[in-house]
Amino acid sequence: MYAQKNSNCTNMGKGGIFIKIFKEYPDIVTVGQLQHMLDIGRNTAYKLLSERRIKAKKVGRIYIIPKNNVIKFLAEN
Repeated sequence: MYAQKNSNCTNMGKGGIFIKIFKEYPDIVTVGQLQHMLDIGRNTAYKLLSERRIKAKKVGRIYIIPKNNVIKFLAEN
């Protein structure tokens, strides 16, 4: 379900492959972009955010999600 690690990740350092894969995304991503990055549904995206598995700030009803936090999540899982 979540994007799988590539075997080349060890050559690029922890999370390095994901930096390369996600270079087209802005530094701050939306929930919709997070869904696309991880190939997950809306409910799963909000669950990851509400459980703080991906660290983000909530401003009103909107999540501010640093792209680096998504990369850290993938590198650690």
